Amino acid sequence: MPKGILRATVTALFALSLSPNLHAQTAAPPAAGANSSCPIDHDRLADVLKKSVKPGGGPTNGGFDNNEWAAVVDRQGMICAMAFSGNSVQDQWLGSRAIAAEKANTANAFSLGNKAIATANLYAGAQPGGFLFGAALGNPAVPEVIYSGNSQQFGTADDPMIGKSPGGVIVFGGGLPLYDDNGLVGALGVSGDSSCADHNVAWRVRHSVGLDHVPAGVSPNMKDAIIYDIGPDGKSKSGFGHPKCNGKEDQIAVDLGAGVEGNAVR
Repeated sequence: MPKGILRATVTALFALSLSPNLHAQTAAPPAAGANSSCPIDHDRLADVLKKSVKPGGGPTNGGFDNNEWAAVVDRQGMICAMAFSGNSVQDQWLGSRAIAAEKANTANAFSLGNKAIATANLYAGAQPGGFLFGAALGNPAVPEVIYSGNSQQFGTADDPMIGKSPGGVIVFGGGLPLYDDNGLVGALGVSGDSSCADHNVAWRVRHSVGLDHVPAGVSPNMKDAIIYDIGPDGKSKSGFGHPKCNGKEDQIAVDLGAGVEGNAVR
């Protein structure tokens, strides 16, 4: 046998002898939703969300008492859990799925290990003349991520957004960063009611799963709570205020520790 053919044959046999090891090293990726770095898995998120809204047997949050969507991102900003509180996808505002995902993205993107920012804390600064004006346009949502896939999977453990970044910046209540004992691990977004009620629901969910070890926030005495300090002139005393909604959300927020009135902010 010519040496060139012999050499090629030996090389091929050697490669085949390695193929089982190579196959083991390139095993199929985990199924959608199987994200070990996710701060809250789908089943836990869905269960706690249901218990945090009135239609699911939970308390009132002061707004319309609607069913809600919830989204969780990991620290890299990838959606790793999506859920809804109703019995079917039709029981919540359909547009709120995208908003919940963008709220989670925002809270994660603008929070640090030593300082939390809720989406509610961005409202005042993002208004015309504010120091964050234009922020909502700086990181646009990604429609190809938000609206792709089978709608029958929306809000399930196999939601098509899992493992992808939705983008988007939301500057009203409903998004909170998530902190465990070691620091910032991602964020939660809730949508489907008034923005003030969404903040209250998110606060309940975060507390229930034990991811509210918030180190500090934009004001020493409230961390990342919603600040109701916008006056009749539309100005926020703290610079991080949020307008009141039309229901009893602000009263409930204060009772929860999720919000403060303007005169309580240092």
